[in-house]
Amino acid sequence: MVPNGGIDTDFLKDFNVFIHHQVLIKKRKFFIVVGGGTTAEKYINAGKEVLGHDITKEDQDWLGVHSTRLNAQLVRTIFKDIADPRVIKHYEIILKIEKPVAIAAGWKPGWSTDYDAVVLCQDYGITEVFNLSNIDKIYTKDPKTNPDAKAIDSISWKEYRKMVGDEWEPRMNVPFDPVAAKLGAELGVRVRFVNGKNLENLGKALNGKLFTGTTIQP
Repeated sequence: MVPNGGIDTDFLKDFNVFIHHQVLIKKRKFFIVVGGGTTAEKYINAGKEVLGHDITKEDQDWLGVHSTRLNAQLVRTIFKDIADPRVIKHYEIILKIEKPVAIAAGWKPGWSTDYDAVVLCQDYGITEVFNLSNIDKIYTKDPKTNPDAKAIDSISWKEYRKMVGDEWEPRMNVPFDPVAAKLGAELGVRVRFVNGKNLENLGKALNGKLFTGTTIQP
């Protein structure tokens, strides 16, 4: 929702219509976990520039966490008519959610919002995560720097974890963060990785139809 050009209001308008249709017509319920996007990156880079040197991993993570909370508050405002009035950001507490949509943000340093999404699966008995990215599929390597990278349609947690390792780094460029992958594997959660801009394709994935993307299997 926050690419390099700023807040993508066209996407948010389309996403608003899509989620309202899913809730009102399909009678579905959602936890929407919002990331920091380039908001986090801009604040981290500003801190480095002012200080003239790198900032700690913990400070980078905290800037990322608070960026997710700002973005999440915007999304909660957009979905105010169907969303719980609270943004989930303290995961030690399991809230009673009465609305069909709940918006969640970052928690604390040590992982990304991918992990927070899996914690929600643990707390609320959810078995499937839809990870909305800016690329169509997971690749064997970064396709921007490796022309021999191959797209993956389906992969096990075991094989995926071999690719990304076990350690988290702030602003880590992986499809699903290593800490989240570890918990996801333990819980047997299935992740559908899709391009978030293609909402028609996301609808197919939600409906269990053939879609373009990658499935991480238990």
